[in-house]
Amino acid sequence: MSDSPSPSVALDDQLCFALYAASRAVTARYRPMLDQMGLTYPQYLVMMLLWETDGQTVGQLGSRLALDSGTLSPLLKRLTAAGLVTRHRRVDDERSVSIQLTDAGRALESQAMDVSTEMIGALGMAISEFDHLKAELRALTERVVEDGNKART
Repeated sequence: MSDSPSPSVALDDQLCFALYAASRAVTARYRPMLDQMGLTYPQYLVMMLLWETDGQTVGQLGSRLALDSGTLSPLLKRLTAAGLVTRHRRVDDERSVSIQLTDAGRALESQAMDVSTEMIGALGMAISEFDHLKAELRALTERVVEDGNKART
């Protein structure tokens, strides 16, 4: 007898659907708050990384968000057009582009704290539940990526 779930094609038995539905629900909850900030969810993710550490390269941002440059570049162009970031070729490596927050981009960080506060309240979780869920999702991601890498070799 196995501890693994039995194979099934029923939608409600699928982990992928539960993750998809949860992701859509959470992202939809963010949307009105991010609209007030003038950001899309992917732009918000980039801004969070820059609030953590300003001056990251496009490659660093893409690696952290698991986005390729074809997806990230138009997003960064829109943030630049909105006056939230600047893009500069690095002096030490002309192939690399550094992304810097503008004053307007830095100013959005305080609004982002309000978004975080509201989302934590919307989840209605104790800190232990919140931390456990994040850890489980990170572990799941690592397992799936690791298994996918093994399958390609």
